Amino acid sequence: MDRAAKEQLIEHFGGIFANAGIVVVTHYAGLTVPQIETLRNRMAEVGGTVKVTKNRLVKRALADTDAEPISSLFDGPTAIAYSQDPMAAPKVAAEFAKENENLILLGGIMGKSILDKAAINNLASLPSLDVLRGRLVGLLNAPATKIVGTTQAPAGQMARVLGAYAAKGEAS
Repeated sequence: MDRAAKEQLIEHFGGIFANAGIVVVTHYAGLTVPQIETLRNRMAEVGGTVKVTKNRLVKRALADTDAEPISSLFDGPTAIAYSQDPMAAPKVAAEFAKENENLILLGGIMGKSILDKAAINNLASLPSLDVLRGRLVGLLNAPATKIVGTTQAPAGQMARVLGAYAAKGEAS
């Protein structure tokens, strides 16, 4: 690889760490090419990406950035999984790691927060951002629905009472 291509790759990795919502660092030794392709396809389904890294170039990209503390994770055959949704990449990577013992989660970064393996697994156990948004909307709508039901209940009860008296009067 010539110098210009290396500089371009360093810029590319720097952009990933600067702009991604979350980056998960993994070891992939022992995975076959079809297994890595399966992981890439699953990650793409949720809007994420998997990229095999060049450790020396990634460490140069991380130098003097907020993500520099994770440069120690880049030793051996490493790959990164990243996405804008902070739950997507960890969820897919953790599920794939459960199915394939050769994928090992090492840690990662989310914004300026350094994540260890436990934090990645905790994020993976959370529901997706869309599910959380749906739950929040449901919680916000529930009180309004109850208020409407409560204010309409007396009128409905009054109508039923009058209907019962009317039915009773017709029956006589």
